[in-house]
Amino acid sequence: MQNISEFRIIGRIGSAEIKEKVAFLDVAANYGRKVGNEWEDDTHWNRVTCFGKNVARAAKMGKGDLVHITGRVRQSRYEREGQTIYGVDLIVDRIAVIAKNGKPAEQDRDGDD
Repeated sequence: MQNISEFRIIGRIGSAEIKEKVAFLDVAANYGRKVGNEWEDDTHWNRVTCFGKNVARAAKMGKGDLVHITGRVRQSRYEREGQTIYGVDLIVDRIAVIAKNGKPAEQDRDGDD
């Protein structure tokens, strides 16, 4: 039996840091939150990490693009100056643009190439 830890984000790209073998995307997902009698957007920022073919896909995406991302959650732990530092990485398995600049994107889905 396989054990899994995964995530799904539908949100807009805020920024992208593209390197040779890795890309980092900051993606905003909005949730409704009731404050008094009014509903407000509650934006949650998520930093996701792309490797392999997803680096090239991320390089074609830009600020404001609406994306659908799925992947796995990887926890890390290391020692620094006698203290244990914990982290969580969101590793992208699949990424697709839903809308580019407010327009529906051409279907360049991630597929299994």
